[in-house]
Amino acid sequence: MNSSTAKKVVVFDYGFGNVRSAERALARVGADVEITRDYDRAMNADGLLVPGVGAFSACMAGLKEARGDWIVGRRLSGGRPVMGICVGMQILFARGVEHGVETEGLDEWPGTVGPLKAPVIPHMGWNTVEAPGDSELFAGVDPDERFYFVHSYAVTDWTLETVNPALRPPRVTWSAHGERFVAAVENGALWATQFHPEKSGDAGAQLLANWLKTF
Repeated sequence: MNSSTAKKVVVFDYGFGNVRSAERALARVGADVEITRDYDRAMNADGLLVPGVGAFSACMAGLKEARGDWIVGRRLSGGRPVMGICVGMQILFARGVEHGVETEGLDEWPGTVGPLKAPVIPHMGWNTVEAPGDSELFAGVDPDERFYFVHSYAVTDWTLETVNPALRPPRVTWSAHGERFVAAVENGALWATQFHPEKSGDAGAQLLANWLKTF
């Protein structure tokens, strides 16, 4: 893909995320990638990727300090693509609870991010997912493919209802480690994954390429 037709993607650099890994992975699939926290550049990019590692509360504080909450909200209100990864996905939910402390999220989706109940924590390594048959995110990916996870918290209860029949209901992908949890969501202009596509080899690259095709 030449530079004149490459999709311009901003990896939002608010201090919490593997921005270089995301940059390399997106560039591999043909995106014109920039790492920045500049408000205007993040607003005007074709796509915005929000990574996230560490604690939910710290990520939310960093995001707000960089005005990322405004950027995500305004992009989505205009139907502009946003993708969250790992804690960058978790902060899209209503709240996170860590060590008994509750932190408000961006509330794009209802639900609480809480401790994953499993014999071994964190959930670290490769795991399969259960994607819906009409998923655009997982198009062209073998159903038995594995993706790379590193997390101790997750959303285990999906409660969003689509009241307007004219709107496509969100596509929710699940995985399991001790218990079932939300592994990915496709909801209009907002997509997100609990796993790391930028660390998931060819399968992860396919997912990022599928995202780029949506804008």
